[in-house]
Amino acid sequence: MKLHYMGKYNLDPASLPHGEHMPGAVPFKEVKDTKQMSLIANGLSVVLMLLLGALAAARCWPYFPEGCWQLPLGCAASLLALFPHELLHAVCFRADAYLYTNWAQGLLFVVGPETMSKSRFIFMSLLPNMVFGLVPYVAGMIWPRLLFCLAMGTLCLGMGAGDYYNVFNAAVQMPKGARTYLYGFNSWWYMPQ
Repeated sequence: MKLHYMGKYNLDPASLPHGEHMPGAVPFKEVKDTKQMSLIANGLSVVLMLLLGALAAARCWPYFPEGCWQLPLGCAASLLALFPHELLHAVCFRADAYLYTNWAQGLLFVVGPETMSKSRFIFMSLLPNMVFGLVPYVAGMIWPRLLFCLAMGTLCLGMGAGDYYNVFNAAVQMPKGARTYLYGFNSWWYMPQ
């Protein structure tokens, strides 16, 4: 995998790197631009963070007075995980991966022109959320004195909302044996011949 940092996304889907359309390719039924994606991802993110935060607070409440100093550190760690999150997406590509930022809409994302199996696409989408979100969150729920882990896990799991949206679309729209690829800002699937 070779990573290319592209900087600020110019909001033109045609400028994103892509390969040729595959014969018989079907576009995912999904949002068509970053503005719509931002609304869905940020809305889902807030709901997830509130739910996970409430569960974490209920679990760690007895340890809160002595460990409250850990919370700002966990929040800072979740922000520091933004670029590593995208790097974990990128390592799932076999060839070139392109990293873009769109701070105005609260998005960072990686695209690549290659095709992927359904399972690899789902793994690629979930990997950073498991590493930076699920593992710390579960550790904090097991050992509730680790408020740092609960804060980091809560925020990182919430920040993966756009990835969960992609996983949902792949899981319900792609038939068995299908492959997927990105073209512009959207995903397509096709059946290999």
